[in-house]
Amino acid sequence: MKLVKFILLINSILILGCNSTKKNSNISSEEKNKTLIFPNDYTGIYKGTLFIKTLKGKQEIPMEYHLKKTDSSHKYEYSLIYNNQPRNYTLVIKDQKNGLFNIDENNGIILPSYYHKNTLHSFFEVQGNLLNTRMEFLDDKVAFEIIFAPTLQKIKTGGIADSIPKVYGYPITVFQTATLIKQL
Repeated sequence: MKLVKFILLINSILILGCNSTKKNSNISSEEKNKTLIFPNDYTGIYKGTLFIKTLKGKQEIPMEYHLKKTDSSHKYEYSLIYNNQPRNYTLVIKDQKNGLFNIDENNGIILPSYYHKNTLHSFFEVQGNLLNTRMEFLDDKVAFEIIFAPTLQKIKTGGIADSIPKVYGYPITVFQTATLIKQL
């Protein structure tokens, strides 16, 4: 019986030791990401393929993302290039410590953005569509995503009693994703 308890104790120590090693490797990866500062440490040119899925079908087009320093310490060149057609914007730091940025389309349109856990988020409405965008910055790539939902197709549910609020759902009609690889 003592031998069985001893073997169980050794197995427990080994299992706990393996788990703590795994946790430590995750922590070091997270700590590594915490030391990188957005946008400065993610400048560069990223390239890949944009996958577009709609109710009508699928499409693939080449895509690039360029993030470059400027002469101003609080502004960066921010370009999205779809099928070799550039859209040149400016990323403006509003409150870097709190993750607040603006994407200035340089035509009077300014999109508020929020950077949290290596991801730049924007949410806005244009021409009757809600758009949710996210760009997750990883070591050598950017995971890009845009979701479209038309405001006119909203679905109202709930509201059948004072204790149940009205809830509006917006069906997603377009989904765009890309993994953009940093170029050397």
